[in-house]
This record gives sequence, C-alpha cells and structure tokens, in this order.
Amino acid sequence: MNSVNSLIEKINAAKTLDFGNIFTDSIELFKKTWLQGFLLQLFTFIVMLPLIIVLYAPLIGVVIAQQEGGYANNDAFESFIAGMSLFYIVFVLAGILVLGTISIALNAGFYKIMRKLDNDEQTSTSDFFYFIKGKYLSKIFVLMLASFGIAVLATLLCYLPIFYVMVPLSLFAIVFAFNPDLTVGEIVKVSFKLGNKKWLLIFGLLIVSGLLAEIVGLLLCGIGLLFTAAFPYHPIYLIYKEVIGFDETTAIEQIGESTE
Repeated sequence: MNSVNSLIEKINAAKTLDFGNIFTDSIELFKKTWLQGFLLQLFTFIVMLPLIIVLYAPLIGVVIAQQEGGYANNDAFESFIAGMSLFYIVFVLAGILVLGTISIALNAGFYKIMRKLDNDEQTSTSDFFYFIKGKYLSKIFVLMLASFGIAVLATLLCYLPIFYVMVPLSLFAIVFAFNPDLTVGEIVKVSFKLGNKKWLLIFGLLIVSGLLAEIVGLLLCGIGLLFTAAFPYHPIYLIYKEVIGFDETTAIEQIGESTE
C-alpha cells in the first residue's frame, strides 16, 4: 500500500508526458473497455432514477395544473414553489448526496475494471460494486462533501477558480480507487498535487476527450453517448498510471513469476 509521502515523491519525480501519446493510448484502451463504459452509464442512470422521479413527479402535477389554467397562468408554479416543504427540500438534498456517493463508488469501480482490462485480465459485473460497502461508502461520502465544498467555494470566487479545481476534482475517484486506505485529507492532497503537476495536460485531455465523446455519441443518433461518455476517464487513468503507477502484482505477472 502506498503511503501519501511515497505518492507525493512519485508525482514530484514524474516525467514529462506527451499529449498525443496519452490520447492515442486512450483510444486503444477504450477499444477494450467500451462495453464496461456503457454499463457504467447504465448503472449510474439506474442509481439516479429514484431521484429523478422524486424531483419531477411533483412538476408533472404542476404542468397538468398549468394546462388546466392556461399556459399564461403562472399561479400553478407560484403555488408549487410556495408549497414546497422544508422536508421535501432536505429529502432531495439528502438524495443527491447519497446517490452522488454511490455514483463515485461506481466510477472508482470502473477504474479498477479498467486496470484489469489494461492487463488483459477477466472482469465481472460485480467489480462495479467493489466499493459499495460500508467501510468505503462512509469515506466516499466525506470525499464527495469535500468535492462539493471545494466546487461551491470556487464558484463563489467569481467562477474562474472552477476551471482550476476541476482538474484535481476529476482525480478524486481514481486516487481513491487505487489508494482506498488513505484518509480523505490525504486523497485530496494527492489529487491536488497531481493536478498541479499535470494541470495543463489533464485539462486539455479532458476538454478534447469530452468533446470527442460528445460528437461521436451525437453522430451515433444520440444513443451513442451511452457508449462514449466514459471515454474521458481513460486519459485520467493513463496519466495516473504513468505518474504514480500500480504496486499490485497482476495475474499475468504472477504467472510469469511462477514459471521462472
């Protein structure tokens, strides 16, 4: 298990990475992981579905009321907003936090799956839920609160800092996935250290890979987004791999050692 100091040392000693190589390798890795990327989007949607229902079910009643009173009548919306109870607001916020925690856990599981596929190892659907356990969920919940707090603070500072923090925030899930025993503070520290070291590279790759995923997805009649949306995770994984690396022994390496 890496200590936070060893992770920081690896980041400080990181070699220069080439944008084109990382992007090309991301495409090659995506060829192995596209199906699991689709499953990630599917599972995330299933997790978010209850919250979507809770949010939009009351609005359906408002739309019906508006239709009865005429589209020019805003009384229905005004009555709905005035009638929103504190309990409903708290319930929705709690739902966002809980489901957001599960979403991060799924993302971390996807990184573990990506690692296996990168080494041509077998994976299973259960790997997505590796971190949906009590000992991990509480830490992920605190990590998500930290992420939310940092994002809100950056937004309050005239929005510009959000462009800076979006890079280290994008690293929270992968740093946790391969270092789950670190404290939340240590995960944040390592993420910001790596984000600072490779900020321009990560930012550029996130923008380019995100645009490519959206364009290709839309060209595939929109539904293709379910298959391409996970593409931006790949350059993040490869940068982590090149800068920090992995200490665990893979199944292929174990076989090689046993034959020596």
